[in-house]
Amino acid sequence: MWGSRLFLAQLLCALLPLLATGCPSHCVCDRGEVTCSGRLLTSSDLPSAFPPDSTHIHLHDNRLTSLPGGLLDGLAHLRSVSLHGNPWACDCAVLYLRGWLLKQHQSALYRNLTCSSPPRLRGRLLMYLGEEEVLDSCQYWSCDLALASQVALFVFIILQAVLLAFLLFFLRRYERLSREARRALEESSMGGEDCVKGRSD
Repeated sequence: MWGSRLFLAQLLCALLPLLATGCPSHCVCDRGEVTCSGRLLTSSDLPSAFPPDSTHIHLHDNRLTSLPGGLLDGLAHLRSVSLHGNPWACDCAVLYLRGWLLKQHQSALYRNLTCSSPPRLRGRLLMYLGEEEVLDSCQYWSCDLALASQVALFVFIILQAVLLAFLLFFLRRYERLSREARRALEESSMGGEDCVKGRSD
């Protein structure tokens, strides 16, 4: 019994450092080196964050078209990231990666990153794209959709206000009519009582 408890305690001590780093499910982590290469990962397969002690991250030879915003930020010990061999889409989604690359001092490591799409930017070095070139390929339908949803929300609020005004109007009218009906009923009942008294007299 003590032997099994000792074994479990030793196993927990061995696994605790691995659990603490929060190694992504598609990757292998070993002493700050995070290997996610050659796993056919898409951008949606990437984790929301890498372990904070990451020094080298291998993301090459996958199917990545972009990196989630902020993915590589806050990694104080990061020395290199291998990103080659991915079909980068040079549209709005690549702006984060482009900005991150421009901040790096070892730009030679990232000179082989090229655009796979759109067609007019295919083969261009991602790092040397002009911001206007990337923005030209952005799809602004999402902005139009956001504007349409705001207009729809505004119209909905107006309709709610109009319905509330009608409801208040009809409630007040109903209250007035019910008061008048009560008054008429009281008057008719009082008139009936007067008639009865007059006959009895």
